Amino acid sequence: MQLCSVCTEQTPKYRCPVCKIRYCSLVCYKKHKDSCLPVPSPPAPTVPGSTATISADPWTADDLLHEDDIIDKVPMDQLQLLDQSKELQDLLCNPHLRQLLRSIDNAESKDQAMKAAMQEPLFVEFSDCCLKIVNQDDNFDE
Repeated sequence: MQLCSVCTEQTPKYRCPVCKIRYCSLVCYKKHKDSCLPVPSPPAPTVPGSTATISADPWTADDLLHEDDIIDKVPMDQLQLLDQSKELQDLLCNPHLRQLLRSIDNAESKDQAMKAAMQEPLFVEFSDCCLKIVNQDDNFDE
């Protein structure tokens, strides 16, 4: 179990947007912010066949999941298979799909945005492709 990087007593619930350390409360954040130093960002990747760049996302899977959610976490080696999929890369070249993904990411209510996106055949195809890749051992056939 991780501990707060400031007080080292509580389980951290938050991550500093500047330096990425984990902290547990507003009190710890206020203590931390005076000594906070930004972490350099890696260069943003580019979309294949395009001059556009993908915005660098500072969040990791660990930022989004708590220890209780670990059963729903896809192992990193399986996530890396997504990067290697030609079929997925081809789908991501579609500007409509990229816009759908951006709208979900920017949505206030992500669950409602996902429900709406699942009505789009292109998004369902994208989701099925991702699931097929990460569930190769589970015989995903829907």
